[in-house]
Amino acid sequence: MTVPALRLPLARRISWPFLPPELRAEIAARCGGEVVAEEPCELGFTPGFAALLTLADGTRHFVKAASAKAQRGSALSYRAEIAVLRSLHPSLPVPRLLWSIDSDWVALSTSYAGGRAPSLPWVASELEACLDALEEAAALLTPSPISAGSVVDEFAAWPSYWDWVLPREHLDEARELAAGFAQHCAGETLVHGDVRADNLLLVSEADGAGAERLRAEVLDWTWPAEGAAWLDTVTLLALARSQGADGVDDLLATRALTRDVPDAAVDSWLALLAGYFLKSASDQVPPAAPHLRGHQQAAGEAFWDWLAARRGW
Repeated sequence: MTVPALRLPLARRISWPFLPPELRAEIAARCGGEVVAEEPCELGFTPGFAALLTLADGTRHFVKAASAKAQRGSALSYRAEIAVLRSLHPSLPVPRLLWSIDSDWVALSTSYAGGRAPSLPWVASELEACLDALEEAAALLTPSPISAGSVVDEFAAWPSYWDWVLPREHLDEARELAAGFAQHCAGETLVHGDVRADNLLLVSEADGAGAERLRAEVLDWTWPAEGAAWLDTVTLLALARSQGADGVDDLLATRALTRDVPDAAVDSWLALLAGYFLKSASDQVPPAAPHLRGHQQAAGEAFWDWLAARRGW
């Protein structure tokens, strides 16, 4: 079958002039000056405000904001992200939380080091930098520095999602693989759980010898959970494979977090994710995220396609 293209999602976001005047004033005060320009963040699904703001002094500040009433889902996700960022190790490849607001609107600002989303189709050096960041994060997030739900508990219902997926060959085998995920995917690492190209930022910087080095930051720590350290790496490899990355199977076999993971464990995780995304793609389209279901369909097929290739289906 033809796997649909997995593109970076485009959000429908509120822009700076439409934020309440009092909120704009408070954000400007927190940032330290008059806001003179806005560069909207076009990637993602949430309708909340997300933009890079430029002040009169030329400094730039990344800010998110959502109404606690009118954009409740976005506000909840921003509130959750604030709680997580407050507890993360400063050495993590993650933007630092600078300030937050929690009233009628939930807002936050994180450190900004420049950078861009990965190129699509994937470039090998950029994928390697992102995989390096996931390995750095896993080392510092084991054991989990915060109290979070476990992957086993949070995803307990996901194997049953295969009951809602349109019939396809090997569906029963996939359901069985997904049903056994708990024995493979449990762990004490704080797992991001939503690692994809638009949640990664590539930054060029000089190394100790003055040469340019590419590093990655992992963004949007909204709903992490405790699980096996390799889960995010497999998730990213599966999605990158569908976005033109070469040598994904070799990377799986050689990267530090995945080289010793049994095939059955990887396949169980892929089956669990495929079932979740394929089922979710058929749910009602949220008005504020019109591209969400299409993305989920493409992601589900990406996980399925790699699983099928690995199993010889």
